[in-house]
Amino acid sequence: MLQIAITGLGFMALAHLRALRHIPDVRVAAICNPSGRNLDGDLSQVSGNIGGTDPVRLDMSQVKAYRNFSEMLEDPHIDVVDICTPTTTHPDLAIAALKAGKHVLCEKPLARTSTLGREIVAVAKQSKGFFMPAMCLRFWPEWAWLHAAIRDGRFGKVLDARFRRVAQAPGWGQKNYYDGNQSGGALLDLHIHDTDFVQFCFGRPKSVFSAGHTKISGAIDHIVTLYNVEGGPTVSAEGSWAMTDGFGFNMAYTVNFENATADYDIARGADSLKLIEKGKEPRFMKCEGVDGYVGELKHFFESIERGRPPSIVTGEEGLSAVEICEAEEASIRLGQPVAL
Repeated sequence: MLQIAITGLGFMALAHLRALRHIPDVRVAAICNPSGRNLDGDLSQVSGNIGGTDPVRLDMSQVKAYRNFSEMLEDPHIDVVDICTPTTTHPDLAIAALKAGKHVLCEKPLARTSTLGREIVAVAKQSKGFFMPAMCLRFWPEWAWLHAAIRDGRFGKVLDARFRRVAQAPGWGQKNYYDGNQSGGALLDLHIHDTDFVQFCFGRPKSVFSAGHTKISGAIDHIVTLYNVEGGPTVSAEGSWAMTDGFGFNMAYTVNFENATADYDIARGADSLKLIEKGKEPRFMKCEGVDGYVGELKHFFESIERGRPPSIVTGEEGLSAVEICEAEEASIRLGQPVAL
């Protein structure tokens, strides 16, 4: 049974703890938060923009609580460190955990800058433990289905694809999120999901052309990007924290293939994925799986158990996503396409 330590006890830790309920043969052995917040194991007051509403209260008779990360790393029984802390802390924590011989799952974005991200990747290459950035969208059932459909050509080639992830400003973690120097704004914390998914489906873009603006963080909080990808399909993505309070959160995609249109909108609930195939009646698709958090954790744990590095997403791809986002930011600043 894998023993897991989670550091950072906000929304992402809550999402991971809920996901762990669906995965056998793993146990939360420790939690860590330097501030002391939620170290009683009660995360019932923590909230975010997606996921369940069921409260999480850990049985602390079975879990060790730490305020000191280094002290936690000294526990030889801990196999996996799950980093759910603010972005600027990722390099120090990930590198320390890898050097301590632990397997490391690190929330996105990999780091605040690609330079810092390269430091993590370089250490991970030399480490005994496996490393994986938590790019959950690659594992979300309806998105994994789309990736497979694009790759196997079941509906013909892709003509165009549009991705959308828009929300009101975060109502949690505002000390971090509202400081663009720390969070990178919606560009790096929210939009990076779709940037990464674009490279997952179409390969690393040859160039990007972006427009956007700031609203709350001083960094880019609303962005629309056109990606120049191999094969010529028109691929774009919109990301935002600029929606007015009360809007909530929405993620969606529309992909036109030669012989079908796939349209996903989380607002439709159980009917989120609609497929319209040429010559057939439109239908709603039901994809297997709980959510992307369960998928990414299962993949990471199975990789550890098999003794093979994670393959669906790698540290290098997590770094590439940050590099592409930096090119998007540069494109906004310059008002012209930026090559990668």
